[in-house]
Amino acid sequence: MKLSTAVKPISHIKSHASEVISEITETGNPVIVTVNGEARVIIQDLKEYERDRESMAMLKMLAMGRKDMLEGRHKPLAHAFGEIRKKIQSSGDR
Repeated sequence: MKLSTAVKPISHIKSHASEVISEITETGNPVIVTVNGEARVIIQDLKEYERDRESMAMLKMLAMGRKDMLEGRHKPLAHAFGEIRKKIQSSGDR
């Protein structure tokens, strides 16, 4: 996506809203809206937005996991599964 073609003034958005929305839906590319020559907002396809949010959530979980590893907050896989097995067995004994 070329950023230069994605920048539109608010006046263009107001007068061509349905065309802009159709273009965003078809291409999946966002449009940057300017007000008085300054970039202010981005209009983005909903599916692309949801995909971006899911990606950000995954990256955040990975970063948190890495931080836990670096700070020593982890346990060997065999130990973790052993604890889970014990919990399952103790809940089945009731």
